[in-house]
Amino acid sequence: QVQLVESGGGLVQPGGSLRLSCAASGFAFSRYSMSWVRQAPGKGLEWVSDITSGGGIRRYTPSVKGRFTISRDNAKNTLYLQMNSLKPEDTAVYYCAKDQLRGKGTLVDVSS
Repeated sequence: QVQLVESGGGLVQPGGSLRLSCAASGFAFSRYSMSWVRQAPGKGLEWVSDITSGGGIRRYTPSVKGRFTISRDNAKNTLYLQMNSLKPEDTAVYYCAKDQLRGKGTLVDVSS
């Protein structure tokens, strides 16, 4: 069955960086666009970024553009999110997603 397993979250100071990974299995990863979404404490789900199957088109929500970079390695069935210049408002559980399916998420906590 389809499995998405996120990792790489943690506690980081404002201005710091983290790299999230998502290991995908159970489907032909290289054929699908993939997304990152997040949910901040007490708030709804927010789309962050997505990438087409071959990686040629990448989109970002305005609040992260220029700070976050989405990428993928189709040979490794893995999706990434490089997050730089992190801000407290980036604090959230981050999920990778294929269509409406999400993993269990990884917590990113940006605080001093």
